[in-house]
Amino acid sequence: MIFEDFSSAWSVMIWSTFALAVVLGAVVNKTNFCTMGAVSDWVNIGDKGRIRAWFFAIAVALLGVTLLESQGLVDPDNAFPPYRSGNLIWAENILGGFLFGIGMTFGSGCGNKTFIRIGGGNIKSIMVFLIIGIIAYFMINPLPGSDQTLMSLLFLDWIRPLSVTLDAGKQDIGTLLAGAENAATGRLWAGLILTLLLLIFVFKSGDFRSSFDNVLGGLVVGLVVIGAWYVTSTIQLGYESDFDGEVSVSLREYLDPTTSQWDMSEAVHENWDSAKPDMNSGSPQSLTFINPAGQTLGYAASGFDRVRLTFGVALVLGVILGSFLWSLATKSFRIEWFASVGDFFNHLVGGILMGFGGVLAMGCTIGQGITGVSTLAVGSILSLISIIFGSALTMKIQYYKLVYEDEASFFGALASSLVDMKLLPSKMRKLEKV
Repeated sequence: MIFEDFSSAWSVMIWSTFALAVVLGAVVNKTNFCTMGAVSDWVNIGDKGRIRAWFFAIAVALLGVTLLESQGLVDPDNAFPPYRSGNLIWAENILGGFLFGIGMTFGSGCGNKTFIRIGGGNIKSIMVFLIIGIIAYFMINPLPGSDQTLMSLLFLDWIRPLSVTLDAGKQDIGTLLAGAENAATGRLWAGLILTLLLLIFVFKSGDFRSSFDNVLGGLVVGLVVIGAWYVTSTIQLGYESDFDGEVSVSLREYLDPTTSQWDMSEAVHENWDSAKPDMNSGSPQSLTFINPAGQTLGYAASGFDRVRLTFGVALVLGVILGSFLWSLATKSFRIEWFASVGDFFNHLVGGILMGFGGVLAMGCTIGQGITGVSTLAVGSILSLISIIFGSALTMKIQYYKLVYEDEASFFGALASSLVDMKLLPSKMRKLEKV
């Protein structure tokens, strides 16, 4: 899609993203697609229906990105965030994912579910959103009166040195297996094989195949991920060059003065403020909800400055609206407040952990668990595993504490939970299995 001016190109990207997000919000509300709920069903009652729906979304997104990238129609190599970076921040992926998994358990859902619940009238989720947004914003933006971010103050000096620079230059499975020279072929085959394995796992369950909501939820979430990748990868600006005739550049190239050949004349910015959005806002990207929470608060704090209206803001607002419209249509909209002081503190802790963890891990259950995995990035897979582990372990500990009440210490519940998960020998069990 080639446009003659930046304003038109940017508007199409924002409105396309918003439309996709409205569909996502409505369908996720309707089908109760929930990654935290998926882990809860699996851990507490052994039901893998929603886990399969989550993995179906991964399979759909992975297949779409694999095929479209092979045709040059999506560009994960230049994505924001940089999923395929040659610098594997494995410690951040693991720690951030683990913290996020704990946080989404305390906060009654991941980032996406938080916005779905806001659309359905849940006031508790507004608080969670604000906490996530503030922490996510200041994890990557300087604190007031300072040149330091939360990331640089709390994490950067000790955790970034643990990262590994990969000789292959990229961290996706295709490049690591086939080498940089054969990366395209490696990605195609790795993507197709992994998709097949996921689909076999998902559809071998008769219960899943007969669940319309689980199938629909996974399918639509995966398709929206593909749609966002396509929109942000293919919108370009075209102009006449004195030397090469008709030329087109991506929004990222236009926003980055070090790579762009675009003529920065006033005509380009017709109907647009003189300032430009951040370069990363024009990068190929897809669904993720932690950094967009911070972007949305930044957009509001700026007085709704048009330049701050990014892909992430459109995504957040669209999901909330889609969920709200579905709630109205089905008469399920209802105001929900904190049930107790303990409930308030659980959501407070959940929001804090999701804010820190989501930025550290470079995404959430959707941002890394589906969008990131669709790029075959090793860091995304590490984040996904860590999120599931953090959430599952927290649920098991909570369950032991609930059953044994004052009889169970935290460490007793932790040891017994790790034994249940086959991560400690059975002789270290402190509490009888429940």
